[in-house]
Amino acid sequence: MRLSLHPGTPRSTTAVTTALRLLPLAALIAFIAPLKAQTTPQSSPTTSPQTTPQTTPMPLAPSAAAPPVPAAPETAKRSIAGSDAPPTVITPPKLPAMPAPQGAQVDGVVAIVNGDLILDSDIDQERRFAALLPYGEASGTPTRTRALERLINRDLILQQVKLQPQEPITEEDATKDLDSLRKALPTCKEFHCETQAGWDKFLASQGFTEATLTGLWQQRMVVLQFIEQRFRMGIKITQPEIQDYYDKTLLPQYAAQHAQAPPVDAIATRIQEILLQQEVSNLLRDWLKSLRAQGSVVILHPGEEAP
Repeated sequence: MRLSLHPGTPRSTTAVTTALRLLPLAALIAFIAPLKAQTTPQSSPTTSPQTTPQTTPMPLAPSAAAPPVPAAPETAKRSIAGSDAPPTVITPPKLPAMPAPQGAQVDGVVAIVNGDLILDSDIDQERRFAALLPYGEASGTPTRTRALERLINRDLILQQVKLQPQEPITEEDATKDLDSLRKALPTCKEFHCETQAGWDKFLASQGFTEATLTGLWQQRMVVLQFIEQRFRMGIKITQPEIQDYYDKTLLPQYAAQHAQAPPVDAIATRIQEILLQQEVSNLLRDWLKSLRAQGSVVILHPGEEAP
C-alpha cells in the first residue's frame, strides 16, 4: 500500500492500495501528527460594581409586558454586592473518554519516502511476499527492519521509473511469470499448485489473493527490469557459475524441504537473474544512497520485531 502526501503526483497502483488512496488528506495527516485536544476551564470575569443614578421605572400596561426570558445557565456565582468574598467558579464535570471501538485497528505510518507513505501493513505484506520469492532471493522471511529497507529501496526505484519510462510490464506478463513460479516453489508441492484450486488454497495460506500477488509480482518485474537496464550492461553470467549455484545453493534448499528440485535447464534463467543481482548489488547500493541524500526519506519508527 502506498499513500502519497502529494495528491498531484501520479503513482502506480495495485489492488491492495486502492482503498487507502481514497483517504482524505486530513486523515493521512492524522496518522503522522495526531492532535491532542486540551480543555481548560475558564472562569467568567468579575465586574466591579458601578453606581448608577436610581430612577423610578414606569409601570407597563399588562398588554405591553414583555414575556419573561429564561435565565441562561450560569457557570459561576458572583459575590454578593458589598461582600468581600471571592467568586466561586463552578467547573463542569469532565466527561469520560469515549472508548475505542473494539476490533478497530489503526494502520500506522512507519516511513515517508519523498511524500509516499509506508504503513505497518506494508511491512507485514512485504515479509509475507519475500517468503514466496524462489531460489534464495530473500533468504527466508526478513525482519521488520530488513523489510522496511526493501520497501524504501523499492519506492526510490519506482519513483525513478516514472522519470525514465521503460517498456511496460503488463498484468499478463506477471501472470505468465507466476505460472512458472507455481511449478517451482517447494512449499507449493503439498498444495498441488499446478491446479487452480491448489494455487488458490496456497495463496490463502500465505495471506494473499491471486490479484494481490499478481500486482506485487508485476511491480517486482518492473524493478528488476529497471535494474537490468541501468546496471547490468557488460555483466555476463557464465554457465559454470549457474551450475555451481544450482549444486551448492538450490539443491540443499530443496533437500531440506524434502522436495524434488527441477532440472537446472528449467530454472537457468532465474539462477542467472539471482547472480546478476548479486553482481550489481554494490553499484545499486551506492546509487540508492545517492537517491536518499538527494531526496527525503523519513523513518518515523521501524516497528517492533515479531517474536
